[in-house]
Amino acid sequence: MSSRSLAVLAAVCLATAVSLVSPASAAQCGGDFNRFIAEISREAAGQGVSQAVIQQALGGVTHDPKVMEFDRRQRGTFRKTFEEYAATRVGPARIKRAKALMQKNAALLARVEQRFGVPKELIVAIWTMETDNGADMGKLPVVRTLATLAHDCRRTELFQRELLAALQIVQRGDLPLKEMLGAYAGEIGQTQFLPSSYLKYGVDFDGNGHVDLRRSTPDVLASTANLLKVNGWQPGGSFELGTRNFEVMREWNRSEVYRRTLHYFAEQLR
Repeated sequence: MSSRSLAVLAAVCLATAVSLVSPASAAQCGGDFNRFIAEISREAAGQGVSQAVIQQALGGVTHDPKVMEFDRRQRGTFRKTFEEYAATRVGPARIKRAKALMQKNAALLARVEQRFGVPKELIVAIWTMETDNGADMGKLPVVRTLATLAHDCRRTELFQRELLAALQIVQRGDLPLKEMLGAYAGEIGQTQFLPSSYLKYGVDFDGNGHVDLRRSTPDVLASTANLLKVNGWQPGGSFELGTRNFEVMREWNRSEVYRRTLHYFAEQLR
């Protein structure tokens, strides 16, 4: 994603609305990192994650100081106006590429819109703004990133939940550990789902038995639409500022500027 600060903002806001995976007794944050990982490992086992997955994912995992440096730099940095932000995110090249992808995936997008009621233009706008349609999904090991953030005491409960969810994605067989790569808050895939949202909203739309938000375009687009549908999207309704659907989009991103930019981008694709 070209704006990592917004990716972190989007991910954290999205995660606070999801409680699919909740540690029964949170591991003690701070202090010795290896002790913390041992406690998380016990919690994962208690939630049904196999010892093989736990050892593969957490055995030898280390703290990533660069993740913490980035996290502290990004807090509260999103201050651009709508006009300033939209000018940097919705340009001719992106619009051209998004329109080409809409044409290429016309039949798929029609099926997604019919099933979930979310306009194809908005789905493609999200897909484009989040990762340039999968070109920039992040390269950080998700488990290491989330373990680092969970060890920090400021939002440990939130990121412990996400870490356990990441292990469950591997346990479920949706993604192998080597493909659990993402951005600076542990976001995964072409529209940047946090692991708990991956589990809650992910849709196997290509019918292969797995939810693959990194490589499967059908799964990516359907899951993105499903998140909005589950949170109250009204099919056929407008989604500009002041509407019910604009508020539903808060479950994607709390930032009003970001949501206005999504609406603006979608309008350019009509």
